[in-house]
Amino acid sequence: MTLHHHDAIALSRRNLLRSTVLLGAGAAIGTLPFGSQLAHAASSVGFEARWPKVTAMLEKYVSRQSVAGMVAALGWGDKDPGFIVRGKEAFDDPDDVGESSLFRAYSQTKPVTGMAAMMLIDDRKLKLDQPVADFIPEFANMQVAIDPKNSLESLPAKNQITIRHLLTHTAGLGYSGVGKDKVSAELLRLGVTPAVLSRMKIPGMPVSPPTPGPDEFVKLAATVPLVSEPGTEWHYSMSLDVLGVVIQRASGAKSFEAFLQERMFDPIGMKSSYFQVPASEVHRLTGNYGLMGGFPIPIDPGKSSIYLDRPAFAFGGSGLVCSPADYDRFLKMIANAGMVGTKRVMGAAAVALGTSNLLPDGVETKGTFIEGAGNGAGGRSGMGRDAGTYGWGGAAGTVGFVNTRLGLRAGVYTQYMPSEALPIHAEFPVTVLADLAAMRGA
Repeated sequence: MTLHHHDAIALSRRNLLRSTVLLGAGAAIGTLPFGSQLAHAASSVGFEARWPKVTAMLEKYVSRQSVAGMVAALGWGDKDPGFIVRGKEAFDDPDDVGESSLFRAYSQTKPVTGMAAMMLIDDRKLKLDQPVADFIPEFANMQVAIDPKNSLESLPAKNQITIRHLLTHTAGLGYSGVGKDKVSAELLRLGVTPAVLSRMKIPGMPVSPPTPGPDEFVKLAATVPLVSEPGTEWHYSMSLDVLGVVIQRASGAKSFEAFLQERMFDPIGMKSSYFQVPASEVHRLTGNYGLMGGFPIPIDPGKSSIYLDRPAFAFGGSGLVCSPADYDRFLKMIANAGMVGTKRVMGAAAVALGTSNLLPDGVETKGTFIEGAGNGAGGRSGMGRDAGTYGWGGAAGTVGFVNTRLGLRAGVYTQYMPSEALPIHAEFPVTVLADLAAMRGA
């Protein structure tokens, strides 16, 4: 039996991304432009020596055998990244982990989907405040649960769900398997579960019917009441998965996956990004572990991974498997305002808009795990002195972010669940910040 699960369970704790992924490197080291004394300091010594705290962090977790392996990717401007690597692709795998190893990105898929939507907004095939019902008619007459924690009793929604709402988790959609509310339970019962975890039955993890294809998925999703009125509350949700279906329909592409391949993966050079890992590449797929009592237990071995199977569809909120080198190419494109070398992949205005705060007016994030920040196109966006930062993390220990003011991009990749079992999500940006501060003083 396939076990379906979503990383929102692992991401739901407030301290996961709050003041971590988008720590605002610019705020801590000033607004030094790329090419200044900071870049000079960064080029004067060996790569790992420039990032001693990041290096020490990887060594710590791998030497303790908390994780099998880790990769950190760090880069500036349009320059190639440097990689710090420690460990193996799995505890029982003789292959060293590296920049070409494949990692389950889970919710790090969300910024990719968000930027794909921004491409269509730039193409004028989508509008930011356009009703989703223009592409998914079933969403035209949604109901809102009166007390979503305890009942599915509902009233008609006053507002239409828009593209902006899907991008920013303000559509009011639920997330199957997340929390103990009735809406999530109903989505789970119907199989409206846009993620996979393992072939194994894992104690404590919910099991749902097989997820249907994209058309049936959105039809079923539209039958379940919303947890809040569209455009009024931030509620982590399956909205980016619904957005993937919108992108496919708005673009006229054969599938959302086909759109990404043509418009993003191929132009950027992301040759190791998949929703189904090809059999020829299974040797690069890392093992995923559940940390139980601090001890790693295999839950999705690379050689028999559920990611070798064709998914019900390309899940825009969780489905991507990619290499650290590939995700860095995506971040580099954003850092360089949509350019990859001399080729324009996205309009500069679309990138700027997508990395800005897109939350509807009046929406408060106090008490959520993005408190103090905004929500851009599928990723958390920095506010105030942290403006220019954008990124997200995944349930299995991955983090990726960019600071467009500095031209800095950074990511860390490993595989363990739940993500809060180790403080890697919080610790990585702190170590990057500390090393940057040291470079400034060099």
